[in-house]
Amino acid sequence: MHLKTHKLVLALSLSALLTGCFNSEESTPADKSSAAQPSSSEIRVAMMQPPRTGLSPLSDDAFKLSRWSTAETLVNLSDLSVAEPMLATKWQQVDPMTWQFTVRQGVKFHDGSSLDAKAVVNSLQKALQAAPKPRILDGIEWQVRALDDFTVEIKTSFNDPLLPSRLSSPQLAILSASAYKDNGRVVPTNAGTGPFVLTEINGQTSAKLTRFEGYWGEKAKVDSIFAEYVPNGFARAAALRTGKADVVEAVPVSQIAMMDQSQLHEVAMPRTNTLYLNNQSKVFSQFALRKAAAQAVDREQIIKTVYENHADFAKGLLGPALAWAEPVRAKNPRIETMEMRHANGEKIVIGTFTDRAELPEVAVLLKQQLEAAGFVVELDVREYAQIENDALAGKFDAFLLSRATVLDSGDPVAYMQSDFGCKGSFNLGQFCSKEVDAALKHADRQPLGELRQQAIIEAENAILAQYAAIPLLHERVIQGESAAVKNAVRDPRERRLINQFTEVN
Repeated sequence: MHLKTHKLVLALSLSALLTGCFNSEESTPADKSSAAQPSSSEIRVAMMQPPRTGLSPLSDDAFKLSRWSTAETLVNLSDLSVAEPMLATKWQQVDPMTWQFTVRQGVKFHDGSSLDAKAVVNSLQKALQAAPKPRILDGIEWQVRALDDFTVEIKTSFNDPLLPSRLSSPQLAILSASAYKDNGRVVPTNAGTGPFVLTEINGQTSAKLTRFEGYWGEKAKVDSIFAEYVPNGFARAAALRTGKADVVEAVPVSQIAMMDQSQLHEVAMPRTNTLYLNNQSKVFSQFALRKAAAQAVDREQIIKTVYENHADFAKGLLGPALAWAEPVRAKNPRIETMEMRHANGEKIVIGTFTDRAELPEVAVLLKQQLEAAGFVVELDVREYAQIENDALAGKFDAFLLSRATVLDSGDPVAYMQSDFGCKGSFNLGQFCSKEVDAALKHADRQPLGELRQQAIIEAENAILAQYAAIPLLHERVIQGESAAVKNAVRDPRERRLINQFTEVN
């Protein structure tokens, strides 16, 4: 079938699934009553997903706080994923189980209180006590204390070479004591240390930030940020095209031809579109049927038809954004038997979400491919905020997710532990394997470098050998920026978007 014809068929197939999506004329930032005409130095951002926990830093909402440069961590990751100073100026491992961090002096929180070791310990303790814990703390037990006003000690339960990188996770942001409420809620307004102050949280509609004049580093170039949540990808594209937004997250591939190409910036992401198979469901608890599903998938058709070749074929969980992965994988190939498996009319339900515009189209193609292999497939497609709890509860036979693989630490072990560890906090496949747990534990104990990389690929092989999930492709996210914007951050790890150097004319 011709590419354009096939996409038309997909669009028609999706029309019944996408009920409730925003109309592009109704969901662009300037059409909201709260979006007044901006001042000359306000930057307007169309965000892909609304917050799910009121912008709590102990959840994935932390990455919005990081992308807006309002909350900061002890450690920053460089473009090469090397740990470097942020709110900590230096650190040292004083013995195999003990690290000491020197806290930056002269830093003020947005509420006027001062950053010190006590504030750092408080934030880290809140993260350690959270239920669920931030993903980066899966399997981690720390003892944290202040040695003096500006020195924090962290004792680990094993010799952890990744500890400084773990502390770069936006979910371990350091906030003032005022952010932590008695009922366990965390309210990040006026509580960070970054160049922008979060002043308003307007539910799942928008947020507002202003420049922090007391910032410890270089002051922000713009006066304010107005961030609106626009889950519909077509509406985000329209917002950029019509000048209603200055910066737009994730422009859908299908909209590229209608856009000013100078406003589109493609970034290879450490992000994998993966079909997680529910290992506890009636169908996919059976190894043979998991393998049948894996053999039915045609990745090349998905990449060509849905992504118009703006994506990379997935040979494993880790893609080309991690340049070391494929060379190590080539030295440690996964051996797979070619015996073909088939389904016999087993019914499955696949869940996915509309926020990433391509995923519903991918789901339609997967439905066709799996039905050709003998499955009977039903799709459940909603906004992510409305479907996440059901996915985590294992209510689907399979779930299609666009998953960042190094989001938390610059290292994929934390992602693998979270998604495929028996006690993982984001285990959509309800998967548990002593062999995989042992491989992940071994990988996490290795020093940074070749030994760790080899152990990571060995763990990847163990996961894929059990068909716990089917990696489909590695995304290249398209970020939209108007001609008026300078120095928006094009971050493969999706931690930064607007910082103190971003300008808008």
